[in-house]
Amino acid sequence: MKFQVAIAAAIAATLLVPGRGGAEEPKKDSKTTAVTIKDLVLHVPEDWKLAKNTSSMRLATYTVPAAKGDPEDGELAISSFGGDGGGIAPNLSRWVGQFSGDGRTAKIVKGSAGENDYYVADIAGTYNKPDGPPFLRKTKPTPGYRMIGMILILKGKGVYFLKLTGPDKTVAAQRKAIRTAIGGDIEAEQDYEL
Repeated sequence: MKFQVAIAAAIAATLLVPGRGGAEEPKKDSKTTAVTIKDLVLHVPEDWKLAKNTSSMRLATYTVPAAKGDPEDGELAISSFGGDGGGIAPNLSRWVGQFSGDGRTAKIVKGSAGENDYYVADIAGTYNKPDGPPFLRKTKPTPGYRMIGMILILKGKGVYFLKLTGPDKTVAAQRKAIRTAIGGDIEAEQDYEL
C-alpha cells in the first residue's frame, strides 16, 4: 500500500513539473491557491481539486465541489490550442449549442482582467453531456445543468479556454470564483452580442 501511495505521489509530482504542460506547484494564500498553467496564472479556490485530465487536449482539470442538494461535483477543464483556437464567436456559439434549445438560457458577456480581455458564456438548461470517448461524439441529454465557458486572451501569450460544467446550483455558485481565478470582475462586464 505504501508503495502504491509513493508511486501516485511521484506521478502527481511529475505532472506538476513546469514545462510539461501541467500545472506548476501551487502557491497558497488564505483562500486561494495560485497555480501556473503554461502562461496562465489562476487563483483557484482551495476546495477546487486538481483531477486527472480525461483528454490530451486539456492542460488541467479541476473538480469543483457540489452545492448542497446537487447530485454531483462540477468540472473545470482548461485548454489552449495555439492561435485563436477557432475564434471567439464560433466557440461561444458552439458552447451555447451544447445545450438543447428548449428551456435554455444563455448570457454572453465581455470583461477584462488587467490588460487581458475575456468572454463568458453562462448557459443553463439541458446539457448534451459527452458520453464516452470524445472521438465518438456521443452525448447524453442531462437536464438541470449549467456551463460557464470562458475565453481568456492573454496579451502576447495566447488564448485559454476555461469550461466549468456541472449541476446548475454548483456552477452558479462559482460565478464569481471563476472570474476571481483570472483576475476578472463580474460587476464590470458588458453584454456581448454574437
